[in-house]
Amino acid sequence: MEIKPSYITGEVSTPVGDIPLVSSKLCFADNLGAWWVRCGFGRSNYKVPPGLYAVGQPTAESTVLVSANYKLSFDHLRSRMVSRSAWILVLDTRGINVWCAAGKGTFGTDEIIRQVKETRLDEIVSHNSLIVPQLGATGVAAHEVKRQCGFNVIYGPVHANDLPEFIDDAYTATPEMRRVRFGILDRAVLIPTELVGGFKYALIIAVLFFILAGLGRDGYSISRLLSDGILVGLVIIGAFVISGILAPLLLPWLPGRPFSIKGLWIGIIGAVAAWYLVSAGRDVPLGLFTGIAWLLISIAITSMVSLNFTGCSTFTSLSGVRREMKYAIPLISLAGISGLVLWIVGRFF
Repeated sequence: MEIKPSYITGEVSTPVGDIPLVSSKLCFADNLGAWWVRCGFGRSNYKVPPGLYAVGQPTAESTVLVSANYKLSFDHLRSRMVSRSAWILVLDTRGINVWCAAGKGTFGTDEIIRQVKETRLDEIVSHNSLIVPQLGATGVAAHEVKRQCGFNVIYGPVHANDLPEFIDDAYTATPEMRRVRFGILDRAVLIPTELVGGFKYALIIAVLFFILAGLGRDGYSISRLLSDGILVGLVIIGAFVISGILAPLLLPWLPGRPFSIKGLWIGIIGAVAAWYLVSAGRDVPLGLFTGIAWLLISIAITSMVSLNFTGCSTFTSLSGVRREMKYAIPLISLAGISGLVLWIVGRFF
């Protein structure tokens, strides 16, 4: 016996057959899944089957909303339809959200046409309008949708929160509904995903430095491994975590337009702070090689973490990201390798 997902609460009869009815109220499993994905786990498989869904008690005159099959997007949309009735046409975006899928081509003209035809939507509704999220507009050619399946594309607001007002005002969007907002709370919710996604790489680097910390003029020392190795490991993990938190939160206020430059300032401040805190607790001051090495390593880590945040931000464009990566990646790599070499040399001087 097939077990239905918790978000499906029944079925709605239509001329082409029964359509799954979904709840507009998120349950514990939905909220737990959202939290789990926000932390970076199971992101690639967090999706719903594409097709047509019903929310409330929709009729032939009810609005048709188009969404991605990334479950977080699907849940966010249906939860805004409380005490309302609508059809939700879910595209197969390979589990990617609307904005990213539009850029990748999976939320696009051909997929809308395919789903309209496969679900026989024209036999279910008496109108020919589809409400497509504004952030999906880059992948949709409205005239082709109209030509090939007969449905008009109406671009809805940026945020699903504005959908009820948009629908009530006869599909009219205010200038504020068209505005893409990326405030501090929007950036903060992305921090767990960024940290979890990159932590394994930071941990690998920290372990490498930990092992190399035993090197010295007198050979390999376990005591030096434990003392210096733990210290440099904490510096590396600290640089990663701090930049993963501060880069999103302080994004608009960090100097420089390129994200890698924004991360550079976090690296410099972090390296100076670490140098001061560590030196204050040591009888023998840290060497010059070690100090410069820490600075370069810290800058490499924080710049890379900040650069990686371009994939989440509304502040950049695809061409701008490619242009920045062209010079930033080689410079970040050079800083990291130089820092490693200087740090190893510092073990012997």
